[in-house]
Amino acid sequence: MQGSSRNTRDPSAQPSSWLDDANRPSAKGDIAQRKSDGVIVPARTALHNAVGGKGHERGHVVGEGKREGMAARPNHPEDRTVLDKVRQLQRRLCAAAKQSPERRFHALYDRMWRSDVLDEAWKRVKRKRGSAGLDSQTIAEVEQYGVEGFLAELGDVLRAGEYRPSATLRRYIPKADGKQRPLGIPTVRDRVVQMAAKLVLEPIFEADFLPWSYGYRPKRSQLMALEAVRKLGYQHHHVLDADIRDYFGSIDHDKLLKLVARRISDRRMLKLIRQWLEAGVMDDGELRSTMTGVPQGGVISPLLSNIYLHVLDLLWSRHSTHVGTMVRYADDLVVVCKTKQQCADAERDVRTYLARLGLELHAGKTKRVVLYDGEQGFDFLGCHFRKRLSGAILEREGKRKFFLHRQPAQRAMKRIRQKVRDRTPRGRCHEDIRMVIEDLNPILRGWGAYFATGNAARSFNQIDSYVYQRLRALHVKRAGRNLDMRVAKNWSRNYFWNLGLHRLKGTVQYPEATQYRWHESPPASRVRESRTHGFYGGRMETRRFDEGK
Repeated sequence: MQGSSRNTRDPSAQPSSWLDDANRPSAKGDIAQRKSDGVIVPARTALHNAVGGKGHERGHVVGEGKREGMAARPNHPEDRTVLDKVRQLQRRLCAAAKQSPERRFHALYDRMWRSDVLDEAWKRVKRKRGSAGLDSQTIAEVEQYGVEGFLAELGDVLRAGEYRPSATLRRYIPKADGKQRPLGIPTVRDRVVQMAAKLVLEPIFEADFLPWSYGYRPKRSQLMALEAVRKLGYQHHHVLDADIRDYFGSIDHDKLLKLVARRISDRRMLKLIRQWLEAGVMDDGELRSTMTGVPQGGVISPLLSNIYLHVLDLLWSRHSTHVGTMVRYADDLVVVCKTKQQCADAERDVRTYLARLGLELHAGKTKRVVLYDGEQGFDFLGCHFRKRLSGAILEREGKRKFFLHRQPAQRAMKRIRQKVRDRTPRGRCHEDIRMVIEDLNPILRGWGAYFATGNAARSFNQIDSYVYQRLRALHVKRAGRNLDMRVAKNWSRNYFWNLGLHRLKGTVQYPEATQYRWHESPPASRVRESRTHGFYGGRMETRRFDEGK
């Protein structure tokens, strides 16, 4: 049981709050309303869940709005029936949470071992194709053993209360700054149980999450966060680019469990979450305990991290919305402001709110950015934002209008070049070039799909040129001294495109048309014709409207 006092009287009793000074009203005591299934509400209520629908850095592309919460409807009738049952459960939980913001849910643990919930959890774990955990059991081995038997045994263990999570396997992946990011890989068995818990818990907390939180949420994506920042940039000229120092490794377990207990009173569910947090990690053959943080790589970790930073969202909505607009994707956040003073106040408030969670901003990565006239830019979710002068408006109306553009950041350009270079070494010059192209196409498609909705035309042309140079170099290396320049002239861009190479050029699709209102006719006084003698006859000169005649 979590907390200083034990709840022995009513599953709807409220825990002592460490966040707010105001007293929380007690939940309703009616038995019908304290059931976890809640009052059955028409399904259309759940359609108004979070507004809208992640990608490049997190390993997913644009269409990722169909993530964990409400998955796309499958085609197979049996799969559709199972998903409909799980979705109906989620809708009831979400509707009940929206109707009673102060309500605490109990009897959730027994929803996890339902056959339909475990079956849907297994399908989502399988879809992610994760690697083996500490027990070295892979998804293929589970399928060979028998999925039905595996899930039946897991359900029996959960029902008997004998489930104990294993330690996570520590692995490291390189970061953009040269450092390594630690990952904790749970076993397949633990991932299925965590996914089942997420299916039950996520709808409850989704009813509380605020609209400027976009990370790891159903029907939300990185594209939505990027578009929100771009639209705000038209009338806002200052940005706080904030970075939380070691966020996933600094989450306080006790505070996190208190936040979970504000909505969940099921003691077995709270105990299960604590077991996952304290399971430890196996690093280089040594089992290490985890006193703080959540493992990056765990299925339940994104939901827990959102619950923890929901405190920041709440405090911002209550006290700081007049300062600026926050856009947050997990631990990546920016605050878009109108004035320099508001940007300074935003940094002060964010530091204060994070201190209540035991977190702090990274001094070297947090900065205030001035967007006026493209003076400075900033990186967010793999994109670089900077205001650019509209040449069309300047030429047609003589006005200097700046719009916030987003394009692939330098780190993203460097990484895609490195991936192309790794798959086109000189040693592959004797392979069929079509095999090399087959290895490159998935990388180019995924990278291009993420950045295709921004101002990426020039960046796409640069990557197309780089890929062409690498492939042509393989042909040249293969020919060696016998290179015939008449044959080499045929190795053009169209030659590789005809072999099936994915072309980034021409794939840019803007999310929406510009909202700028054009004048019916451009002022004639802003363009003058200067007639000069010579071979070219005359020339056109353009000048600013404030210059003298």
